[in-house]
Amino acid sequence: MIKVFGIKNCDTMKKAFNWLEDNGVAYEFHDYKKAGVAAAHLADWNARAGWEKLLNRRGLMWKKLSDAERADVDEGKALQLMAQYPSLIKRPVLDSGDQLLVGFSPATYAEELK
Repeated sequence: MIKVFGIKNCDTMKKAFNWLEDNGVAYEFHDYKKAGVAAAHLADWNARAGWEKLLNRRGLMWKKLSDAERADVDEGKALQLMAQYPSLIKRPVLDSGDQLLVGFSPATYAEELK
C-alpha cells in the first residue's frame, strides 16, 4: 500500500489526493502536521531523495524562520529543522516502498504509478 505523507489542508496535497483517487491508486494518508514525522522517516527519505529535495524553501514556514535558522543550512541542520517544523517538508511525500516521490507532478505520478 502506498503511503502519502503531508498536510491535509495543503493545496498541493489536495491535487495529489484528487489525482490518486481519479486514477484508482489506493493509499494510506499520514498527516505529519498532526502526527509528526518519525526521525526514521526523515533519515530514510534523506537517504533515498536527499535533504535538498525534501526541504521546502518556498513555503510560509521557511519564511517564518529566523535569519539564524535559515543561515548555513546543511544536511544535519535541515533534518533537524524538518523534524522540528514538519511544514518544512515538501509535500506530498509518496512512499511505495520501492520508490519515493517528493512533490506533486501529474506527469511523474502517471509515469511512476501506472
